[in-house]
Amino acid sequence: MLFPLSGITVDPWLPPLVAFVISFFTSMGGISGAFLLLPFQLSVLGYTHPSVSSTNQLYNIVAIPSGVYRYCKEGRMVWPLAWAVVIGTLPGVLIGAVVRVTGLRDPRHFKLFAAVVILYIALKMIKDLRRRPAEAAAASKGGPLAATYGNPGTTVTITHRNLKRIGYTFQGESYDVSVMGIGVLCFIVGIIGGIYGIGGGAIIAPFLVTFFGLPVYTVAGAALMGTFVTSVAGVVFYTAIAPLYPQLSVAPDWLLGILFGLGGMAGMYLGARCQKFVPARAIKGMLVVIMLGTALKYILEFLK
Repeated sequence: MLFPLSGITVDPWLPPLVAFVISFFTSMGGISGAFLLLPFQLSVLGYTHPSVSSTNQLYNIVAIPSGVYRYCKEGRMVWPLAWAVVIGTLPGVLIGAVVRVTGLRDPRHFKLFAAVVILYIALKMIKDLRRRPAEAAAASKGGPLAATYGNPGTTVTITHRNLKRIGYTFQGESYDVSVMGIGVLCFIVGIIGGIYGIGGGAIIAPFLVTFFGLPVYTVAGAALMGTFVTSVAGVVFYTAIAPLYPQLSVAPDWLLGILFGLGGMAGMYLGARCQKFVPARAIKGMLVVIMLGTALKYILEFLK
């Protein structure tokens, strides 16, 4: 089947199947499948136009709502944090879209940028895998397993929110963060996410945990919500600027993106259900191997 907007020919069953498999495993590791879906489109499908980024964001729009609903239902959505992430990320995403169209048109240069992003996420996973068993056990309290199968009575309580600080309590601990600090971080991450087409959630969450000391258990929902909203903005912006670049494929391939999104939605749901039966370290180890191989391949292609 020919997808005219992307210029690729592929069987219609393949995009949802690939998205299903990727999101099934990545969701168990607490990570969106978008960052691995883009290399598949670049290397396997040969989809190297700037519109591949907006198509990847369209995947996020279709696949993410079920996850946001789950966090809201379990009372673990920190809405003030979510809106701080959205407000900080939005302008960065729009800038990233412009950079993608004007400065990273060459597939070689874009692949090098993609390799850097993938390497960052892979190194973050390696750091998690190298932690001592005691540290890993402590981290699991707010990790992917707890995030999916935690005590339904464990909820977030907002203590204060204003233009300067956001505070809340969770599992007997109090957390207080700077709105300005989150905004600056999310602005930078938004640019990266806008260029790459992942919305930035996979990058925002580790930073919020590492630099702000927030538990992953409460960060995941906010990062997911931020990814969803910024992906919507990214798709709208790419579509709006498409007429300005008639010689380029800029607007998303709607049919392809929706097919990916439907597979991703099913994969995320099933992955969350099966997560407790699969060791998290095994999942992360597998993802690290895939990401390092992909990043190395892109770097070698750029050097050649």
